[in-house]
Amino acid sequence: MPRVVITGAAGFIGSHLSETLLDRGYSVVGIDSLLTGSTANIAHLRNRDFLFIKHDVTNYIYVEGPVDVVLHWASPASPIDYLELPIPTLKVGALGTHKALGLAKEKKARFVLASTSEVYGDPLEHPQKESYWGNVNPIGPRGVYDEAKRFAEAMTTAYHRFHGVDAKIVRIFNTYGPRMRLKDGRAVPAFMSQALRGEDVTIFGSGSQTRSFCYVTDLVDGVIRLMQSDINDPVNIGNPHEMTIEEIARAIIRLTGSASRIVYRPLPEDDPKVRQPDITRARTLLGWEPKVPLEEGLTRTLEYFRTQVEA
Repeated sequence: MPRVVITGAAGFIGSHLSETLLDRGYSVVGIDSLLTGSTANIAHLRNRDFLFIKHDVTNYIYVEGPVDVVLHWASPASPIDYLELPIPTLKVGALGTHKALGLAKEKKARFVLASTSEVYGDPLEHPQKESYWGNVNPIGPRGVYDEAKRFAEAMTTAYHRFHGVDAKIVRIFNTYGPRMRLKDGRAVPAFMSQALRGEDVTIFGSGSQTRSFCYVTDLVDGVIRLMQSDINDPVNIGNPHEMTIEEIARAIIRLTGSASRIVYRPLPEDDPKVRQPDITRARTLLGWEPKVPLEEGLTRTLEYFRTQVEA
């Protein structure tokens, strides 16, 4: 059976990737430093064909035996994380990507980089196509994440061109679902935890800024399709349905039945005003588009967050 290494396997998306690949007959080696990940996310995989290695991938990565695919998902990925951990964020994007690519090269394995819509910065093109180069402030507070991912894309492309590594780049747009952390600073967990506790729901800015929310199972399906394809150019994976931050907040308040009020706070520096993927490439080359409706995805996610808030 094919053997996959996933860095960041104990994180939100990494744990879902691990679980789905196991379900599809892969053997999985999960690597995570647990800086922002949690073994609780992968505890249910313990008795399956899943090997967990606690390791910081900014150091040399050793995996015994054959490896068919390396999925590089290790990185702080929320605003709170990369504002509190700016240097580890830069290091995992640069050194961690270099070490993960080195593993793929050594094992003659396929490589998939988890990049992000943040490479587009505060975009001047809308919706965002993969051909758009972005509008990023390299020295702003978000630059540590944005530029780490942009560097990671450059490194991945160099390994593909110079060393012949079969490398893919997925640009992930806003994704939500079970196993997100309550206090990771992103909109859905923040709104859900506040609404479930009956607290004021905090919106930064006017609430008119837009995002496009993709449920995690749809994202994972798109990633695996890209992994199995012969595509080496970047591919956006996300939900093209655009909505305002205020709309998502009101939807969550309604679904929880909460009496929470919305309060407004100043918008953080360099926070993108719009975010919407053009998924033409994913549709035409991968036959992929999201299937889970927003209300269904939010309901599934709320079931998880209720257990977390009660705990």
